[in-house]
Amino acid sequence: MNKAILIGRLTRDTDVRYTKSGTMVVSFTVAVDRQFKNQAGERETDFIPIVAWGRLAEHCSKYIGKGSLVCVTGRIQVRSYEDKNGQRRYVTEIIAEEIQFLDRRRSGDAETDTASPFDDMDFMNDFPSEDDVPF
Repeated sequence: MNKAILIGRLTRDTDVRYTKSGTMVVSFTVAVDRQFKNQAGERETDFIPIVAWGRLAEHCSKYIGKGSLVCVTGRIQVRSYEDKNGQRRYVTEIIAEEIQFLDRRRSGDAETDTASPFDDMDFMNDFPSEDDVPF
């Protein structure tokens, strides 16, 4: 079983891209505090990269941004690529299957506080094929 559940805040606004076939892909990083303190008595934070596809990506780009509190459920994926120097690089990220928006939009944002990303729930089953992967 490959399942990850994270609660944290976005460290930046979502980065939006599109595949050749037009499928939206968003990526962002979530800051997740560890449950224990280090030897100095401070909590450390992990910065976890998240990728969302299709309708889920559309809702993320519309409803969340830097500082938003989210709960991400997904799977861990490790991929590799060769950089421009010919070195093999590995990337570990969470492919989001579900994202719960845990706080309301801040005042002054384009959307109203009453807007809901869950008006159309069929985005939960909109996953890409391997041909749609933009990297």
